[in-house]
Amino acid sequence: MSKTHYLTQEGFDKLKSELDELKTNGRQEVAKAIAEAREKGDLSENAEYDAAKDAQGMLELKINEMEKVLANCRVIDESQIDTSKVTILSNVTLLNKKVNKEVTYKLVSESEANLKEKKISVSSPIGEGLLGKKVGDIAEIQTPGGVIQFEILNISL
Repeated sequence: MSKTHYLTQEGFDKLKSELDELKTNGRQEVAKAIAEAREKGDLSENAEYDAAKDAQGMLELKINEMEKVLANCRVIDESQIDTSKVTILSNVTLLNKKVNKEVTYKLVSESEANLKEKKISVSSPIGEGLLGKKVGDIAEIQTPGGVIQFEILNISL
């Protein structure tokens, strides 16, 4: 049984369009590369052919993984989210007690996580440590650098 992936509507649409792109243009490009390599002669010693076949295998693996995520996903309606505690799609303002610095993160699914956009996965150590916490709670989170205490300052959408 595959685990359920929770996505925003934006994340679902992005994943679906990326999958469609890979199925059409991605497969065409790989087929073209294989055909060009095949034209160069003996396949037993043709590194370009081997590389193109490897690329095809990786593309099909990626397509398969994306199809599994879409088949087992659940799109979250932001209007139904409870902001009294930290849940997926919450914007959480934290105070890092160690360095006394505020930071705001949005908790999202693994496939939507992007640290540059301040989106962290709910399955990451910080994400898991924050889930269920309320404003004023202290979350003690085990990180590779040791235990860090975060105070929940605000929860919003």
